[in-house]
Amino acid sequence: MIYLDYSATTPINDEVLDTYINVSKNFIGNANSIHKLGIKSKSLMDSATKQICDLLKLKNHEVIYTSGATESNNLAIKGVCNQYKNRGKHIITTNLEHSSVSNTIKYMESIGYEVSYVNLDDNGLIDINNLKSLIRDDTILVSICYVNSEVGIKQNINEIGKLLKNYPKLFFHVDGTQAIGKININLDNIDLFSFSAHKIYGPKGIGCLIKKDNIRLVPLLHGGKSDSKYRSGTPALPLIVSSSKALRLELSNIDEKYKYVEKLNLKILENLKQFKNIKINSNKYSIPHILNISLINIRSETFIHAMEENDIYISTKSACSNPNEPSKTLISLNKDKSVSTTSIRISISHITTEKEIDEFNKIFNEVYKNLSNIRGA
Repeated sequence: MIYLDYSATTPINDEVLDTYINVSKNFIGNANSIHKLGIKSKSLMDSATKQICDLLKLKNHEVIYTSGATESNNLAIKGVCNQYKNRGKHIITTNLEHSSVSNTIKYMESIGYEVSYVNLDDNGLIDINNLKSLIRDDTILVSICYVNSEVGIKQNINEIGKLLKNYPKLFFHVDGTQAIGKININLDNIDLFSFSAHKIYGPKGIGCLIKKDNIRLVPLLHGGKSDSKYRSGTPALPLIVSSSKALRLELSNIDEKYKYVEKLNLKILENLKQFKNIKINSNKYSIPHILNISLINIRSETFIHAMEENDIYISTKSACSNPNEPSKTLISLNKDKSVSTTSIRISISHITTEKEIDEFNKIFNEVYKNLSNIRGA
């Protein structure tokens, strides 16, 4: 099997899984309980949280544990909008967002919030001047992803954050799910930051929303005492601790891992040069972990299932997106609906081997030529 769908989810790291099992067996107390088993669990949870803060160089921040990035994004957007609606009901975002952001913002629009979409330049980067022109007195939230999940375009979040610092009434939310563990990130100019553990070789079912401690949110889940007043429920200690470990392991040697993935990405791109009817949708601003291409005249699903027959696994759009809808990201970048119906996403990991890429290239060529001949492409 050759797995090249790491942007959808990653296999859990063996060390992380060992931690999950150990904590599940040996820390049975509820971290909210006041007896010694509860105190033991609470101490471990606090250590895990401190490690996340140290790894991400966080000061004056709060870590809120959630069920994943989708819940984190919902909590950030709905929580801010509901808490600060007296300031205004205007949101700014992009057409590059994950569905857990875009659909949440659509919901806010349905209940009376106004939404503006910032322009992109020819490379898919935020038009800073346009963003500045969209900010109004009643703007309360700007939500922009760090790295787009379909084509991998990385935004200049630091520059955007510095601009938004000039507007103290609004908050800056960043979905960092496709960025964390892959690139060096800086959260200094970000108010709210979302990510999920299963994208960094951690367990499924756990994510984080990191927020600056002077920001208040209306919770999605109301209930009793927990690790945060913004998210009720029994703390999922094994998930929390193993997620913290996953983050530590992924941030280790991150620059070396990046260069290695870049090498694998170039190996695929070199192979694709021989085909004139393949369009490369990712660009120089895309991280190498995500390579999006369009196979002109071959539908995405047809190609993906043909590769699957050879035990090779790639994808189309984000795994969470509606498969029956054209990609808004690709339409925004290409202004061409046909590109989105023929695109595939190849997502690479630092645990991908060169041998796997060589085999992928070989099978890709065979499948592509076969399908091209059938369709006269």
